Amino acid sequence: MIIGVPKEILENEKRVAALPETVAKYVKAGFDVWVESAAGEGALRSDREYEEAGAKIIQDVQELFLRSDLVLKVKQPCLNTRTGKHEVEMMREGLSLITFLHPAAPPNHPMIRMLRDRNITSFTMDGIPRTSRAQKMDALTSMSTVTGYKSVIIAAGQFPKIVPMMTTTIGTIKPANFLVIGIGVVGLQAIATAKRLGGVIKAVDIREDARQGAGSLGAKIGGFVVPDNVARGEGGYAKSLPAEWLEKERTALRPLLEEADIIILSALVPSEVAPVLITEAMFGGIKPGSVIVDVSVDQGGNCALTEPGSEIVKNGVFICGRLNIPGSMPVHASWLYANNMFCYVENLFKKGMGKPDMEDDIVQNSLVTYQGKIVHKGALKAMSGA
Repeated sequence: MIIGVPKEILENEKRVAALPETVAKYVKAGFDVWVESAAGEGALRSDREYEEAGAKIIQDVQELFLRSDLVLKVKQPCLNTRTGKHEVEMMREGLSLITFLHPAAPPNHPMIRMLRDRNITSFTMDGIPRTSRAQKMDALTSMSTVTGYKSVIIAAGQFPKIVPMMTTTIGTIKPANFLVIGIGVVGLQAIATAKRLGGVIKAVDIREDARQGAGSLGAKIGGFVVPDNVARGEGGYAKSLPAEWLEKERTALRPLLEEADIIILSALVPSEVAPVLITEAMFGGIKPGSVIVDVSVDQGGNCALTEPGSEIVKNGVFICGRLNIPGSMPVHASWLYANNMFCYVENLFKKGMGKPDMEDDIVQNSLVTYQGKIVHKGALKAMSGA
């Protein structure tokens, strides 16, 4: 059984789905591993290291896609400008694919349909449930840790003022006010990083346990209280709020937005389009010079004015819609992701090579397309809504 590892081609994506260390584990387990030449260079790993680990280096990515039984990627398939073909088009019909697909995000719907039409069995790494058995496979948590840290670094770099309080001979510079909306792994890491930089932090989440976590890191809690049965979904993740509750949340956010200097948006519902928490109408209350980093943009974005993949200025406010923040920290991000991926593949084929356990709950939660159908609930819900 051949595992194929192509070089990532999404803009600014330098991660890789397998490192030489995990290649050696796949080979030991009986897989043949084909790696596209230079796939690991962004993570500072050479072709020679992959060869020494037992991989075969492939120069032609089309050959890799045609011969592989299982393709391991980091980000969703996209158009390869070098070949002039979409990555899905280059894949042989019937193979399996594991990557981050973000299947509920509207821009990815055409690609999901392409996977369906080519009878590709696809699994998304953002669909792994939050359970103790799945912890070692939880790439979303791993990448969220990187994202939370880097989002604050990006914001501080764009902020036209000093972040910490400073006492000078002519007066005291006040610290920057951070507002972190969505206190999952991204939010908690953002709070911790903002605190290290000397910012004053307020945090908002609809879940009580998430608010407590933010408080334990020194953040002040803002927002409003939502009944637990409305706020919390399976596995402790946030649920999609009904329209009336979503409007209440926006109302509660307005005064907090007016106070904030730096806003980190990371409110997500697993496998669904991100809720829009900052509408265009709310935008007038945000101070010029403020910075918004919308890290939920991979699933649509929490700010209505965020442009996916772009950094823009609206009314004097810098809005970052960078799509793959972990891709800018490829060494540690690849180390985390490659090990998450190995654990996922090991679980998928625990019954034997070529015998994927499709009844496993982790597999079922992350399954997107299967036997010529789209089976992912979040994708189907988003597509029907569109």
